[in-house]
Amino acid sequence: MADQRVAVITGASQGIGEALVAAYREIGYAVVATSRSIEAGDDPNVVAVPGDIAEPATAEQVVKTALSRFGRVDTLVNNAGVFVAKPFTDYTHEDYKKVIDINVGGFFYLTQQVIDPMLRQGGGHIVSITTTLVEQANSAVPSVLASLSKGGVAAATKSLAIEYADRGIRVNAVSPGLIDTPLHSGGDTEQLAQLHPMKKIGHISDVTHGVLYLERAPLVTGEFLHIDGGQSAGR
Repeated sequence: MADQRVAVITGASQGIGEALVAAYREIGYAVVATSRSIEAGDDPNVVAVPGDIAEPATAEQVVKTALSRFGRVDTLVNNAGVFVAKPFTDYTHEDYKKVIDINVGGFFYLTQQVIDPMLRQGGGHIVSITTTLVEQANSAVPSVLASLSKGGVAAATKSLAIEYADRGIRVNAVSPGLIDTPLHSGGDTEQLAQLHPMKKIGHISDVTHGVLYLERAPLVTGEFLHIDGGQSAGR
């Protein structure tokens, strides 16, 4: 099984992450899936690793599991993230720590862990889920902590893409707008859709299609793929 491609996906127990697990399985990848609440399923080619992605030990365990079970890591999808929408001065120390630990720490620890295996096997692909609010702030959605954390991930995406461009590792990001996920459960999707110039909300499948496009685009690195109904283009 050493020649089977392997994807590591964070935040994999629901929403976009759960759909990404299914999408990568459909194209033949084995998957190591992690989140705090994830449970083992029936598919022998999906290994669940429960843990807090904000902890370095979780990243170490995820990659150790991928290598011991499947022998390689071809793709990392940094999907795990939290979004706290508050006026800037209402953010608490707890809000700050939670968002930075998960959005930045989770990205940093796991991305760092996959680099060496990817270099040893001759290449790989890292994709991070950010937010289009990083580039197109909206007065209706207070998002400083999202911009601070996911903006850092966006900047690091370009930096990593250049650092490893000649060593076979591609690094990209998907920048969604408002996507109908469990994160927005109970919200007014019609009202949220108005934040997009196209006047429609995105669906989880839109994001998975975008990630798989980047997976299959060997000349694309350092790219932000906007899946936001035109939000990043302007108003």
